[in-house]
Amino acid sequence: MRFRAKIVDLACLNHFSRVVNTVARLAKTCTLRLTADKLYFILSDKVANGGVSVWCELCQGNFFDEFQMEGVAAEHNEIYLELVPENLSRALKTAQNAKTVKIKLTNKHCPCLTVAVELPSLSSSSRIVTHDIPVGVIPRRLWNDFREPGVPDFDVSIYLPVLKTMKSVVERMKNLSNCIVIEANLSGEMNLKIETDLVSVTTHFKDLGNPPWDSWTAQLCCMNVKCFAVQIIYRTCLEPLSRMKGASQVVVYVTIRTGV
Repeated sequence: MRFRAKIVDLACLNHFSRVVNTVARLAKTCTLRLTADKLYFILSDKVANGGVSVWCELCQGNFFDEFQMEGVAAEHNEIYLELVPENLSRALKTAQNAKTVKIKLTNKHCPCLTVAVELPSLSSSSRIVTHDIPVGVIPRRLWNDFREPGVPDFDVSIYLPVLKTMKSVVERMKNLSNCIVIEANLSGEMNLKIETDLVSVTTHFKDLGNPPWDSWTAQLCCMNVKCFAVQIIYRTCLEPLSRMKGASQVVVYVTIRTGV
């Protein structure tokens, strides 16, 4: 079981760091799944009890200049690791101006993800900062617990606007009402709305885009302007927005159930 990767491009490093920072805000521990062409950050929590479920899938070719891994066996060419994402986030913070960053799976009294950061130097010799992050190797018999969760049936999915902007709007609206209505359609339009006996306020977002989950959705995106709406309380809305600070793209699903 081996893993070794290298990042040289600074933009790729910064993007990968933002992803790790977002995961670190959402969970104290998570599962890192490594395959030949992808890596995943997974958190399977009990959403019904207020937990957070995360499935973050990254194509390794979009981030790493070198990526080598050998799984537990030829027929199961994968590695599952349990780690504290905050530790990885802290290690990557030292690499903001790094020349290269190398990440490899090592065994130093215990399994570790070793992050070696090569920093620029005024002399001919390079400066290397090494972080050993303890990890737990998840045995093969438990891998089925970390499969991709199913997406619930929904009427429309839409990309959220810039989270900082959306959070600012929601925080101002909460002074006028305890609940907020989110409306979205398949034309990339989303509204945040509050209605009380005294006031009605709506903020409109346009050209957000809709993920084409299937050909049926792709066809409707060009002609369907019907809005689907869901009403939520502010605590439910604001807490996820705070945790996802720094995320580059977020999708929201709006589901309408008959009889509710």
